[in-house]
Amino acid sequence: MGYGGGMVPRQVGTHAPDNQFIGLAFLEGWKWIISRRGYANLVQSPGDVVYGLVYTVSSSDEANLDVFEGVPNMYSKFYLNITMGTQEKPGTRHRSLLYIDGNFKDPAPAPQDYIVRMNEVIEECRKLGMPEGYIETYLRTFIPPPADA
Repeated sequence: MGYGGGMVPRQVGTHAPDNQFIGLAFLEGWKWIISRRGYANLVQSPGDVVYGLVYTVSSSDEANLDVFEGVPNMYSKFYLNITMGTQEKPGTRHRSLLYIDGNFKDPAPAPQDYIVRMNEVIEECRKLGMPEGYIETYLRTFIPPPADA
């Protein structure tokens, strides 16, 4: 499940050309932050939720993603139980690969270039049904809307 800049099909296709988009999903008990590295990360947080987009990837795609995500030096691979759909309309549960940085758990401001990229991601995710309440509560804490919005 992609939860940061890697949520949009265009970027996923760059690193995982064999991917197939599955849909929107959520992960309970975790919280979305921008870490001190300047990128999206997840931290365990009972009562919170993370939304993301799910793709199937081939083994060669996964190897490419491992390199892009800096495994094991930056991010580590976790296989966690996600639920397809939204909390209001949950679907099936699946085990999904997520890249999480266990070393940088403290929130920090997002760099300007990441804010620009994430605003594009947010707009694409809205079109795919990401709940507005999630966007406002979690993503907008770190990613202000563009000035022309």
